[in-house]
Amino acid sequence: MQRSIVVLSALFAAVAFAPQSSAQSPNKMTSSIAVPNSAAIDTMPAPAIAVPESATIDTIKKIAGTKQIKKTNFLTTAPGIEMQNYRPEDKRGINVFEAPKDESVAYEGFKLQWGAAFTQQFQGLDHSNTAAPRLVTTNGVTTDANSLIRIGHGPNNATANLYLNGQLARGIRVAMTTYSSARHHNETWVKDGYLLIDASPIDWKPLNDIMKYVTIRAGHFEINYGDAHFRRTDNGNSIRNPLVGNYIMDAFTTEVGGEIYVRANGFLAMAGVTGGESRGMIANPDKRSPSYLGKIGFDKKFSDDFRFRLTASEYATSSSVSNTLFSGDRAGSRYYDVVENTTSTEAAQAWSGAMQPGLKNSIHSFVVNPFLQFRGLELFGNIERAKGRAAGETDNRTWKQNVGEVVYRFLPDQRLYVAARYNTVNGQLTVGAPDVSVKRTQIGGGWFLTPNILTKLEFVNQKYLDFPTTDIRNGAKFKGFMVEGVVAF
Repeated sequence: MQRSIVVLSALFAAVAFAPQSSAQSPNKMTSSIAVPNSAAIDTMPAPAIAVPESATIDTIKKIAGTKQIKKTNFLTTAPGIEMQNYRPEDKRGINVFEAPKDESVAYEGFKLQWGAAFTQQFQGLDHSNTAAPRLVTTNGVTTDANSLIRIGHGPNNATANLYLNGQLARGIRVAMTTYSSARHHNETWVKDGYLLIDASPIDWKPLNDIMKYVTIRAGHFEINYGDAHFRRTDNGNSIRNPLVGNYIMDAFTTEVGGEIYVRANGFLAMAGVTGGESRGMIANPDKRSPSYLGKIGFDKKFSDDFRFRLTASEYATSSSVSNTLFSGDRAGSRYYDVVENTTSTEAAQAWSGAMQPGLKNSIHSFVVNPFLQFRGLELFGNIERAKGRAAGETDNRTWKQNVGEVVYRFLPDQRLYVAARYNTVNGQLTVGAPDVSVKRTQIGGGWFLTPNILTKLEFVNQKYLDFPTTDIRNGAKFKGFMVEGVVAF
């Protein structure tokens, strides 16, 4: 026993006084122990230690805690990319817009890849309004429908996504996203599923040459209208959104159809046709028509420091039972119960803080998105105009949205960033009515602990202007802070 205590004391003393390497820490040490010449010991000089002849080098290393810790690069902690033409769900997917068209990943036969994303917030918002009382009697009980629900500070329920990708052939893969839990839908349901074709399934030179520039997407998918949907929070995955909330008027929906892309030398052209609604429907054919969408743009990285992208997108449908271009986010907004009345619930009022123009019968919308990146600085804009009507309306209404966003990423691997966004929306609630407007300011930042883990903070201030006195949003505003954490892989 005394001999063991002496050995342990000597080992701890050696650790405490062993010289430190300038390259890394902790270091390995050695002892003057006779070992076979064939034993390879990765060591450095240290004081001699008297140990029993029966003690092995492995035993000494375990006792002294001198096992070498291998340093890893920040990005190497992310999972490997096994799918071709794949946009990662983690930090590496930021500022990747359309799925990349390249073969940086070799085709090695059929592969299956799973992924997931989880997001949760702590909400610290307060709200108020000046709307006149609007008394409603239900089952003999009279309440003020314009009285705001009382909200406090606390955590929101977590949301989660599940991803499945399959490499079916060279340049051909299938993708599916499932919302495991969402604010509006607590149950699991499939968001989208589609086939992406970037190579010819037939080894014929003319087709191979064409497919060097062409991409085809078919199925039920998130339509490629504008560029903002590439930078937004998608239910459980908020890693691409530098802030917490999405836009006030959130152009996001999934539809059944197809898109064809042509890309060459930085230029992009896309045309698509869909069923015009968020789900496939064959009933009431006289009330439905296809939606047509298109995008043209230029995206060029002129050097390691400078990149410029500019796109213009258009979306149009002449008739629909329920078009959802600006109401297709069935996951719900990040600002829970703001500017909602006392009957508000998490699921039923899932879009609190958002503005849905109600252009559900017909719509013609276009948007221009400039993007500039210089080293760690990013500037992104959204200039949007939508014109259309709801069922029963004979004239069109117009809604406009402008967004300016700046992000600055710094420190090694751009692990830390600060961001600011200013978002304005204005338009008519009904035909012939004066315009109303909503203005939102967001300021915040984030820290990537790893490429898959992000924590961020946002301060938000939103005001509703010129709403009728009988509308709950009259003189309304909400402000405060949001803390959000996300894991995505």
